[in-house]
Amino acid sequence: MGRELWRLTAREQAAAVRGGEVSAVELTESHLARIAEVNPRVNAVTQLLADRALAAAALTDRRRAAGEELGPLAGVPFTVKGSTPVEGAPTTFGSPRFRDLVAAADAPPVARLRAAGAVPVGHTNLPTLVLAGMHTRSELYGDTVNPWDRGRTPGGTSGGDAVAVATGMAALGLGNDSGGSLRVPAQFCGVAALKPTPGRFPADHRVLGPADPGPASQFLVTDGPFARSVGDLRAAYEALAGTDPRDPRAVPVPRYGEPLPGPVKVAVVADPGGHGVHPTVRAAVGRAAEALRDAGYEVREVPDVPRLDEALEAYGRITATEFTPSWPVVRTLLGEGGDRYLRMSMERHPPASAAELVELTGTWLNIRRSWAEFLDEYPLLLGPSFTEPPVEPGLESRDRAGHARVAAGLRLCTATSFAGVPGVAVPTGADAGLPTGVQLVGRAFREDLCLAAAEAVERRLGVLTPLDPR
Repeated sequence: MGRELWRLTAREQAAAVRGGEVSAVELTESHLARIAEVNPRVNAVTQLLADRALAAAALTDRRRAAGEELGPLAGVPFTVKGSTPVEGAPTTFGSPRFRDLVAAADAPPVARLRAAGAVPVGHTNLPTLVLAGMHTRSELYGDTVNPWDRGRTPGGTSGGDAVAVATGMAALGLGNDSGGSLRVPAQFCGVAALKPTPGRFPADHRVLGPADPGPASQFLVTDGPFARSVGDLRAAYEALAGTDPRDPRAVPVPRYGEPLPGPVKVAVVADPGGHGVHPTVRAAVGRAAEALRDAGYEVREVPDVPRLDEALEAYGRITATEFTPSWPVVRTLLGEGGDRYLRMSMERHPPASAAELVELTGTWLNIRRSWAEFLDEYPLLLGPSFTEPPVEPGLESRDRAGHARVAAGLRLCTATSFAGVPGVAVPTGADAGLPTGVQLVGRAFREDLCLAAAEAVERRLGVLTPLDPR
């Protein structure tokens, strides 16, 4: 087997380690060498965990030598977003204030990937405090570069992991998503990503001490994986799904549901809300629709998704209300100009009064009901993750027009996060030297349907990465 082991899929890497074709140490060393070669050009990995990764890999090799059965992701290197704790490493959130916030334990999704045999090799970059915008730039570590084009953002807020996976620095990445933070970087970097149903994967998003965040953060933020292929995404999904006593929200739902009768219906909406879509994105949705038709799905264009604008308004006001009490402190932690994005968001959707918030929570449930009814008729929805090609870094924080443009671009991600349904982002090729992609949205806890449809798209349209930064 060649030495560029980082080029293998995660499943191939794990099979090679389990079969003794390569050692876990060799596999880790291959990825560390790739990080040393590539990361100076893209600035995605911010804290390298080389010694600990090699120690974990050596333990895997000793277990194999002793005849122990290894996990399904044995030896597979993965990166972790800088807001997700890895035991013994600082969880910096990209802020100088948290550079010494050393985690006492792995977050539940990190622990589950470790239990499957995977090896964390580093923390990755993110917008400061996960609040400074869509572009991956932190006060502590600077800008992360899109490997396809330095003049375009890699997206965010999980952009560091998307770049690490796209460039072969890790086989898997662990990010999170509350309105596009996995799916937009996947589209912009040419990789696959899964935003699960809330409660599918156990999580713990506490930052300081035992206090949990408010209800919007509890429900909207979901951890999820990046991979270069949908098959690898499925392997990560199987490892991450389950329960954990640290998260009472996680539910013991089977990973795979009952097969649906007849050809599965797919609703297609290329321009959610009718607010406009770039021709290259519309074409990407069209290519994915044809791939699904060829695979036997019943694909139909429908007028629109349920209650899009109402969902965006309610999402904005509920989250603004939750941020408002801590805003005087948070804005001081975001660095120079780092508060612009959130400030414009709160101006666009002002915080609600107590009476308005009660009404908005009712609206939230009502919108979820509308989506459940829509997905009862159409078990899958095909649409864009972002309605434009990758935009320039920092557009969302530049001015109100840029802010509005980015908010419009990721509107389907925002609405589906609010509806509490899963989505899988999958590449659809490239246009003018930039990756294109779509997302497949499904019924709650039917990630399996989304993954199967995404695999059908991938079989027709191919895998884009790993690539060398351009």
